[in-house]
Amino acid sequence: MKRRPTIIDVAKKAGVSKSTVSRVVADGGQGVNDETKERVLQAIDELGYVRNAIASSMRTDRTNLIMLAIPDITNPYWPEVARGVQDVMDAEGYAVVFANSDWDEERELEYLEMARRNRLDGILINPVQVSSAKLESSGIPTVILGTREAYSAFDRVGADSYVGTKTAVQHLIDLGHRRIGMILGQLDIKSKDSRRRGYVDILKDAGIPLDEELITTVPFTRAGGEAGFTTLFQLGTPPSAIFCANDTIAIGALQAAYAAGVGVPKDVSIIGLDDIDAALTTNPPLTTISKPKYDIGKQAALFLLEHIQGAAPSFPRKLQLAGKLALRGTTTQK
Repeated sequence: MKRRPTIIDVAKKAGVSKSTVSRVVADGGQGVNDETKERVLQAIDELGYVRNAIASSMRTDRTNLIMLAIPDITNPYWPEVARGVQDVMDAEGYAVVFANSDWDEERELEYLEMARRNRLDGILINPVQVSSAKLESSGIPTVILGTREAYSAFDRVGADSYVGTKTAVQHLIDLGHRRIGMILGQLDIKSKDSRRRGYVDILKDAGIPLDEELITTVPFTRAGGEAGFTTLFQLGTPPSAIFCANDTIAIGALQAAYAAGVGVPKDVSIIGLDDIDAALTTNPPLTTISKPKYDIGKQAALFLLEHIQGAAPSFPRKLQLAGKLALRGTTTQK
């Protein structure tokens, strides 16, 4: 295997010192005359020399790497968020390292330690279990994807799931539904989850009594949605409409309805939350609440850049971007 050329090889070929090569590579050749700079660049080109970013980072205390840590890389919600992040960071010369915690606390902590150990410049994270104190102790500039109050010490950017849920359930109420089920995501905390609060509050506002048997909790997966639908339709009086905590759950519920011979929206209306691409491909297309996923990723990345560059304000910011109703074919009048 051919040996990788070093800065010493470049210096020898160009007939200059190692420090001269370093100035050309790291600083664009400031203080180096044009003829010498040209010789160095020609030697770099002929040898195929690539700058050692790790060694450079030890001098500059910058790696130009940030981490995007999310709980489930297979969830179709995240690609648009990641694209927003990457578009911003690419333009500023940063690379994005993806970390998939898979809803596992230990993996999440391992990724955090990896970011610290490898001197990453920043972290964007949708936390699973890691505490606010643990994130603060890492010493790495961090922005939270989501708006949970447990992380109020950090800048937070996310969609307003509380308002989104109220909008979804209000849509069902406006269609005449009163027995409205909810398939809640498994990792939501009942007392604090914004979706549950939105559901409870909008029913109260409409004068509809809360019936706990109409709330079932499942994983954030299609299989979870199938199981949630089955649970609700085993009740003595099934709901006439169902709000699902995300579109993946809603698609699972649609599949379960089809398998059980339950017509959507003829027999039951179903509405989701997120507006992933697959929501347009179901039969019928899924009514849902559209979240500005790309803009969430973009704004979170802009906040993180401000922290990395020392330009962020001294107080934490909370930015909730509004969603809107995407009216399609899975909801109808009762």
